[in-house]
Amino acid sequence: MAVMYKSTRNSNDMITASKAILKGLSDNGGLYVPDNIPSLDVDLNELSQMNYQQVAYEVMSRMLTDFTEEELKHCINSAYDKKFDTAEIAPLVKKAGGNYLELFHGSTIAFKDMALSILPYLLVTSAKKNDVTNEIVILTATSGDTGKAALAGFADVPGTKIIVFYPKNGVSPIQEKQMVTQKGANTSVIGIIGNFDDAQTGVKNMFNDKDLAKEMDAKGYQFSSANSINIGRLVPQMVYYVYAYTRLVAKGDIKAGDKINVVVPTGNFGNILAAYYAKEMGLPIAKFICASNENKVLYDFFETGVYDKNREFILTSSPSMDILISSNLERLIYRIAGDDSDKDVELMNALTTSGRYEITSDMKAKLSEFYGNYANESETAATIKRIYESDGYIMDTHTAVAAAVYEKYRKDTGDDTPAVIASTASPYKFTRSVMEAIDPACASQSDFELVDELNKLSGVKIPQAIEDIRSAAVLHDTVCDKNEMEKEVRRILGL
Repeated sequence: MAVMYKSTRNSNDMITASKAILKGLSDNGGLYVPDNIPSLDVDLNELSQMNYQQVAYEVMSRMLTDFTEEELKHCINSAYDKKFDTAEIAPLVKKAGGNYLELFHGSTIAFKDMALSILPYLLVTSAKKNDVTNEIVILTATSGDTGKAALAGFADVPGTKIIVFYPKNGVSPIQEKQMVTQKGANTSVIGIIGNFDDAQTGVKNMFNDKDLAKEMDAKGYQFSSANSINIGRLVPQMVYYVYAYTRLVAKGDIKAGDKINVVVPTGNFGNILAAYYAKEMGLPIAKFICASNENKVLYDFFETGVYDKNREFILTSSPSMDILISSNLERLIYRIAGDDSDKDVELMNALTTSGRYEITSDMKAKLSEFYGNYANESETAATIKRIYESDGYIMDTHTAVAAAVYEKYRKDTGDDTPAVIASTASPYKFTRSVMEAIDPACASQSDFELVDELNKLSGVKIPQAIEDIRSAAVLHDTVCDKNEMEKEVRRILGL
C-alpha cells in the first residue's frame, strides 16, 4: 500500500515521500507525516539474520513507497559504507545494566550521521524523480551535531548548496571546529549571536517566506532541509531501533516478540519520535523514556500536559539538547489529537503567540507510553564517572543524561524490561566535559591534550574526525546577529 505524506497543519495537503523530502517543510509551516504507518511484515527472527543495510531496506521500503527497489538500495548502500568505522554500523554494547546503541561510528562521530549519510542520496534521487532543475539549497539550524553531519553529507554534492547556522556560543569547541573547518565549494557556515531556538526560528521563517521563495526560484534555487523536520531524516532513524531489537534477538537476550524499553536523550524530539514510529510499525516497545537535561521543557510537558517555553535558556554540557522549542513534538501532538490539523494549528499558534499550550486530558491519556525525567549537570558528570569506574566504559554527556534518567526510571518503577539506550555521540566530541567529569584536575589541559588523555583512559582509537581537525584551517568565520540570517542567505545566493 502506498504511503503518502500530509501536513500536520493541513490534512488535505498530501504528497509523495520524494516530494516531502524535497520540500522539507509544508507551505503552511506544518511537518510532513505519513498518512498511514504500514506494518513491518517481516519476521523478527528473519530480520535478526540481516545486516544493517538489509534491515534498512526492509524498514525504509515500507515508508518511502515511491522509491524503486533499485533507487532505495543505491541510497542505502552508498550511505552505509566505509564512512563508518565499524562494519556493524550501529553496534549494541552491553554495559552497566543497559544496552548502549552506539550511533556515533560515522564520519562526524554523532548519531546525525545515521540519517545524514543517506539524506543527500534520497534528496538527489527525489529531485530526479520529480524533474527538479533548480539547485537545492539545504538550509539548516544546528545545536551542534546536525550541522557537521549535514555539511559532510552534502559537501560538493552536485546540484546542492548547504548553509548552516549555529549558536556561536552554544556548541562545544570540538563541534565548532568541525563545522568551521568544513571543505566544499558549496558549503557555508554562520555563527549567530543567539541560541539554537533563534537559529531554528530564523530558518523556519525563511522556509515560510513566499516572496523569498519566488526570488529564489527566479534565480534557479529552492530550499530544502537537513533538520529532523525533514521526513527524509526521520525515516532512516527508525531503522536503528529495529536493528537494535533484532541484535538482542540474535544474541539470545530476548525472544522475538518480547518487549523492550527505549531510552533517548532528547532535545528536538526527532530521535525518540523515530522510535515511536518504529513501534507503530510493529516493533515491540513498551516504554519510551525521554531524557532531558536542565532545559527540561519536555519533562515538564509529560508531567503536566503543558508545553511552556517561557523559561531561562540554560547552556549545559550536553548542548545538542539545549532546546526549548522541540519541533518534532508537533508530529506527536498531531497524532494524539487524532490527526486533527485544526487542533494542531490552534496549539502551534498558541506556542507562537504566548510561548505555551496545553493539551486536552484525552490527548494526555495517549501519552502513557512515555516517561519523562531529566538529569542536572552534576548528575550527568557523576554518571560519566560512575560508569567509567564500574565498567571502564566512557560515554559522552548526552548519553550520560540518558543513563542517569534510566537509573531514575528503574528506581521509580522497578521495571527491569531490557532497555536500549541511544548513545548519540562519541565522548571525543565532548572531551573537556567528559574528562573533567572523570578527573577535575584535567581542567588546565588544552582540548587536544584532553583528546590524548581520553585515548589513554578508554583505549578507544581517536576517531579520524578528531585527527582531521587538529591542524585544519578555519574556512568559515562569518558571525551575524540572529535578525540578520536572511541577509546572509541573500548574500551567499547573490539575491
